[in-house]
Amino acid sequence: MSPVVVLVGPPGSGKSTIAELLAERLGVRHRDTDTDIEAEAGKPISDIFVDHGEPHFRALERAAIVAALQGDDVLSLGGGAILDPDTRADLAGHNVVFLDVSLGEAAKRVGLGVARPLLLGNVRTQLRNLMEARRPLYTEVAKLTVQTDNRTPDEIADEILEHLK
Repeated sequence: MSPVVVLVGPPGSGKSTIAELLAERLGVRHRDTDTDIEAEAGKPISDIFVDHGEPHFRALERAAIVAALQGDDVLSLGGGAILDPDTRADLAGHNVVFLDVSLGEAAKRVGLGVARPLLLGNVRTQLRNLMEARRPLYTEVAKLTVQTDNRTPDEIADEILEHLK
């Protein structure tokens, strides 16, 4: 078994929303590795970062991805999942879609008072730095890049489904 499609992208790109919509249309489950991590740890990701640090979170994330790649769901990965070279290698051969979004749109979507541990402080600056650092990695793993600015979830899902045919 293998995921039908794997969505990657920065915070605010719409990974969870689009994954849910794709799963519904394809008649499969949506699996979100951030949700899996929180369920396994019994606490929110922000608490994992505070209590145990980013390296511990990344280890939990890696385990969640390995498990999720065994299923036939629509899979959405956390924004930083592609930082791990083993994860990038594991994504080879899968239908990986990079949901790209502009900084302005991502900032609007995640909001300024969000509980995302890597966006503490100046959200817009932190988000820009994350997006710039990660963009080459998203592009590296993706078979398809879909721009999400000024598009409805249905339009984005339609483009992905057309590509999967």
